[in-house]
Amino acid sequence: MRDKTIGVVLFQLGGPDTPEAIEPFLYNLFSDPDIIDFPLAKVARPVLAKLISKGRARKVTRHYAQIGGASPIGKLTGQQTRALENELRKTIDARVFVAMRYWHPFTSEAIERVRQAACDELILLPLYPQYSSTTTGSSFNEWEKRCREQDFELPSTRIRQFFDFEPYLDSLVERINETMSRFDPGETPHLVFSAHSVPTSVIEAGDPYKRQIEATVKLTVERGGWTNPVTVCFQSKVGNRKWLRPSLHETISDLGGKNVKSMLVVPIAFVSDHVETLAEINIEAREEAAEHGIRHFEMMPGLNDSPVFIQALASLVLLAVQEKPELALAHAASAVS
Repeated sequence: MRDKTIGVVLFQLGGPDTPEAIEPFLYNLFSDPDIIDFPLAKVARPVLAKLISKGRARKVTRHYAQIGGASPIGKLTGQQTRALENELRKTIDARVFVAMRYWHPFTSEAIERVRQAACDELILLPLYPQYSSTTTGSSFNEWEKRCREQDFELPSTRIRQFFDFEPYLDSLVERINETMSRFDPGETPHLVFSAHSVPTSVIEAGDPYKRQIEATVKLTVERGGWTNPVTVCFQSKVGNRKWLRPSLHETISDLGGKNVKSMLVVPIAFVSDHVETLAEINIEAREEAAEHGIRHFEMMPGLNDSPVFIQALASLVLLAVQEKPELALAHAASAVS
């Protein structure tokens, strides 16, 4: 495979890299038709996105201030990019690029970098283990749109999801075990798997996100061999629509009411630390847990550039390059298309 240059595009949400970028980042997010859609939305969406982003910015600016004023996701995704490229180049001639959905480097920028690298074919790999139309679907839609606008075409293979890919599960088990070691031998922390929420209307329309989250949790717990009590919950709700429940807030209150004294929160839908983990979970939820009588609170750090996780991503890419999609997942052969 050394006679071909394989380009790998990692898709990620992106995040504001300065305090001034927070509101425009949110505007881009809420301007996405895969996030906000309703009759006549094309006309109303820009105004609505402006209103939501301005109001939301006031709240999340405080969160970003708690973690240094900006999102670390750009830096962390850069580390993942370099680590993955180094791992892949042991086997193939590979170049790895980043396409952020709502902040730099945008998809349009990634396309130009791929064009300049003169790759022969592409593997499109969203850093969202579980598929949702609001994340992976949105990233693929944006890729297609920008490719048409920039007159760019190259043979490509899409990796749709890897929620049950065994090497990925291994990276979760390793991280959870590392975090478990912070508890005393006599403690049995309640395992709380927290995923980013989505509106229930998205799930009712056929989105597989919720069931893939639940499958990841089940498989991870089985693989880890833990007998701890387990709860799956959701976080980061925006607006007044019905979103997936129970929320992380509700879960903490419920566990406190049941006299639970120790808990370990696993950010199950996130592969990188960012504001939802570092501020919402590790600061806000930690304080909330203490108020509800939970004395020992821990959060599993993001997978970030963990060698086991990077090797999992490399395995996904190599399986796609070898055109063996049936091997890409232990239980979901539709991962690669």
